[in-house]
Parts: sequence; C-alpha cells; structure tokens
Amino acid sequence: MKLSADLRAFEDRIGHRFANPELLLEAVTHSSLSSPTRPDNQRLEFLGDRVLGLVLAEALLDADPGANEGQLAPRFNALVRKESCAAAARDVGLGEVLKLGRSEMMSGGRRKEALLGDAMEAVIAAVYVDAGFDAARAMILRIWGGRVGEVAADARDAKTALQEWAQARGQLPPTYTEVERQGPDHAPQFTVEVRLGSGETEQATAGAKRQAEQAAARTLLARLEKRDD
Repeated sequence: MKLSADLRAFEDRIGHRFANPELLLEAVTHSSLSSPTRPDNQRLEFLGDRVLGLVLAEALLDADPGANEGQLAPRFNALVRKESCAAAARDVGLGEVLKLGRSEMMSGGRRKEALLGDAMEAVIAAVYVDAGFDAARAMILRIWGGRVGEVAADARDAKTALQEWAQARGQLPPTYTEVERQGPDHAPQFTVEVRLGSGETEQATAGAKRQAEQAAARTLLARLEKRDD
C-alpha cells in the first residue's frame, strides 16, 4: 500500500516510517468514515492510551527520582489527559491528515479536542504495533519530552483542585449538572453548572461535558481563591 503525500509528510513529522502503512491509515480514520473494509481508530486508541501511560510514567520517574506517588500522580494525569494529547496532536499537524466523514468535517472535527486526542493515542498504538515498544517510546518522548520537564509540580486538574478546596473547608464534593444542550448531534454544545454545598455556583459551555465541567470548576476556583486572598 502506498501512502498519500500528506501522510508521508506526517510520518516525517512524527519521526517514524511505517513498515505497514495500513496501520497509519487506520489510526487517522475516524468512525464517521469507517466501513466494513475500512476500520476506524477506536481499537488503536484503546491500546495507545495504555502505551502512552507506561512511557510517561517511566519518564516522570526518571525526571524526578525523589518524587513520591502523591507528587507524581497529578503530573501524570496532566500529561495523559485528553487536552494534552490534543495539544501533542496539534504540534505534529495530526488534524490535517484525519480521515473524517462529511458531517464531522463540516462541524470542525479537525479542531475538536476529543477527536484529536483520541487520534493521537491511535497513532501511538499504530507505531507500537508496527515497530514495537522502543519505537513508540521514542516517538512519544520526541513529542512530549518538553512537557515532561515543564509539567507543574502541582498539576491537578480543575475539578480535583476544586474538590480539595471544598474538602479542606469541611464541605461535600462539588456537584455538576448539565443545564443545557444545544446544537446538532454531531456538534453539540453542553452547558454545565458546578455547585458547592455553601451555595457558590458557576457555569461553562463547551463541546464536551467533561470540558465544560473542567471550565466551570476552573472559573469557580479562580473566583474563590481571589476572594480568599
């Protein structure tokens, strides 16, 4: 099988030439364009998530030999979460080579955080299946290497940080409620409200509920911390 010029250029950007090019084609094929003869990237995504986790866990241990599990866990979570995978995908221009169905393409699928993050994990798995763990590790560290050294010592996500803020003050964990959903099924917009037991609330809107929850938590936490100062 011969890859198109754009996929050959993508191989150059990730630093890996595929012995089996069909793996790369599968990794960049979204479910909106799959068919019985053209598999999508969901199975590879599942595997790539595990390969990425192992590589970055090793990298964090090597980068900070004195860190304990409680210090390493939030850094690890920051590096492997979907937003970080999407940022890595943008760094290598993955969105430019994604194979999408028409509706997904028209709704801006090449820029969607969840879609990019999933595809990045699928590419990792494709490299792993094609050439083994060492090749996958080398690619991941090329793309994530700077992030490993720069990840904040306190790299908790906003929902975790808000929950810890509440618990430190004797409150129950925050609750998250979807208050509105707009847009078509292929490009929904979710509005989520976060509420503390003490009554403080905040809302945010995003293309995925998880992103809306994180945004609402981030905004509320910033307001609370500013008030405490």
